Amino acid sequence: MASKKIYLTGDRPTGRLHIGHYVGSLRRRVEIQNSGDFDKMFVFIADAQALTDNIDNPEKVRQNVIEVALDYLSVGLDPEKITIFIQSQVPELTELSFYFMDLVTVSRLQRNPTVKTEIAMRNFETSIPVGFFTYPISQAADITAFKATHIPVGEDQKPMIEQATEIVRKFNSIYGETLVEPDVVLPDNAACLRLPGTDGKAKMSKSLGNCIYLSDTAEELHKKVMSMYTDPLHINVADPGHVEGNCVFTYLDAFCKDSDFAEFWPDYSNLDELKDHYRRGGLGDVKCKKFLEKILNRELEPIRERRKQFEKDIPAVYEMLKKGCEEARAAAGATLEEVKRAMKINYFDDEALIREQSVKYSQQ
Repeated sequence: MASKKIYLTGDRPTGRLHIGHYVGSLRRRVEIQNSGDFDKMFVFIADAQALTDNIDNPEKVRQNVIEVALDYLSVGLDPEKITIFIQSQVPELTELSFYFMDLVTVSRLQRNPTVKTEIAMRNFETSIPVGFFTYPISQAADITAFKATHIPVGEDQKPMIEQATEIVRKFNSIYGETLVEPDVVLPDNAACLRLPGTDGKAKMSKSLGNCIYLSDTAEELHKKVMSMYTDPLHINVADPGHVEGNCVFTYLDAFCKDSDFAEFWPDYSNLDELKDHYRRGGLGDVKCKKFLEKILNRELEPIRERRKQFEKDIPAVYEMLKKGCEEARAAAGATLEEVKRAMKINYFDDEALIREQSVKYSQQ
């Protein structure tokens, strides 16, 4: 049904973005944007979704909208090539969510693995807000409003896209072919699927305080890398080490290239050689951390510099967001019209309905 290639992806503004976001999706977004291999690309700041579990702290969300916008611009997302917008400023998404709620059962939402994990993480249990519980439906509205065909996300979001696909199929089966089924675009590098926190915990999370932020200074980066979780059994340099579960090596898997060795550590040709030496013993953690720090600084320095430039004109950033919201509303509005026509709730545009009712009542 869909002949166009349309990308859509976004982030919740609950804090600055970190390198987990970067390797998980941001870096890929920039590659896609610069390839030009798409018809449209939408990147949004999911503030309405962020409010579902921050409703008592709207200022946190409000302040972080600009932080995320600055992170987007600093990694190289270009509003001249793509549309960057704020979710809450496109009310058509809310209306679509409302219609989609009738297509999903409570038990299906309860089975969504992403929702289950997030509920447990936030200790919601029976006090879960309805808005948070139904955010897979809201996400389906975000995707379908723009007829998105490709959704670049981290692996943890895959069940959300599967549920969006179910909603599309259910809607189309009832009302006719209207909505477009999305495809998931996962990171190519397995290490990027879910970058752990600096403390070794499974997820890099703002709330756990185990993040390296894109906007961290070189000094902040140094402290975080030097305190990073490694192999607790690798006590002495001579001891054999384990690279599995060792954050330093997981991060090297995500960021390191063979050329980095020629530039920063010519004793080795590639990461496999470094891992072999670490496993044999005779290689200290500090040396590995210093190597990682150089690689991360090389990656983050241009991002830091671009951010400084954008920070000089904040009104221009808001103007960029406003323009993006206008573009997004136009696209979502067109889809909403099609949805309402399919559902037969476009009363005032349906001239045939008005004529039919006129004839019916004139004959009584």
